[in-house]
Order: sequence, then structure tokens, then C-alpha cells
Amino acid sequence: MIKTFIVGYDGTEPSKRALDFAARAAKGRGAAVLLVHVLEWSPYSFLTMEEIAERHKEREKEVERAKSVVNPVCEKLRASGLNVSSDVQYGDPAEIMCEIAGKHPESIIVVGRKGTSNLAARFMGTLGISLIQASPVPVTVVP
Repeated sequence: MIKTFIVGYDGTEPSKRALDFAARAAKGRGAAVLLVHVLEWSPYSFLTMEEIAERHKEREKEVERAKSVVNPVCEKLRASGLNVSSDVQYGDPAEIMCEIAGKHPESIIVVGRKGTSNLAARFMGTLGISLIQASPVPVTVVP
């Protein structure tokens, strides 16, 4: 039984389609929705103290921007009667979503498909492919 729909959400059209799909499915099952927004951050080495401080400030700004995308959506879904929570993290999107799914064994990951150049990625998106290969729970890729 699915208790949690883990949705990769960044405000893009594909992520909105994934969220719509997950919200309808969750409502029909009495399940929760967990919106996950992952900010990719590449680590740099050999930074000065000033550069480290600047990166920290940038990181805080990015988290606030991400929350400004996710929080209004959560409020709207709560108003419709859904049990909704969110998680904003830094890292690799597939790794973070798989880690979260590992903590919610009765869950399913839902992501939107984004168009890319190679054939496999064109059908499912690169995140979708990574999740299908590594996820401990089922994955749905919404076209």
C-alpha cells in the first residue's frame, strides 16, 4: 500500500504535471504527498575564507528561493485536504530522492519527464533514468 507520494518538484511544467498526478492519486488513497526540491551544488576546493562566506550566503538565498516555489504549492494542496510536507536539500537529485524513499518504504517516487537529446533520456528524462536504476521504491515518470 502506498502511504507517501514523493514528488520531485522545482516549479517547471514537467514537475507540475508530476505533482498533479501524485496529488490525484494520493487523494484517492488517503496518502501523503512529500514535495522534494533538490538544489544541485558543486563543491569547490581551495576556497579562501571570503569565498566560503560568500558561498554560504548564496546557498541561503537559493534555499529561500526554493522555499518560495514550494511553500505556496504546499499551502494550496493542504487547503484541498491533502497531507503535504516538503523538503529542500542540496545534492544530487536522484541520490537525495532515493535516500528519502529509503526512509519511506511504503512510498512511490513521482517525477516529470523533461526533454533531452539522447533517445532513452528523451522518453524518461535523465533524472527518471537514474531513479529507475537506483530507487528502493517504485518510480513513476509522468510525461
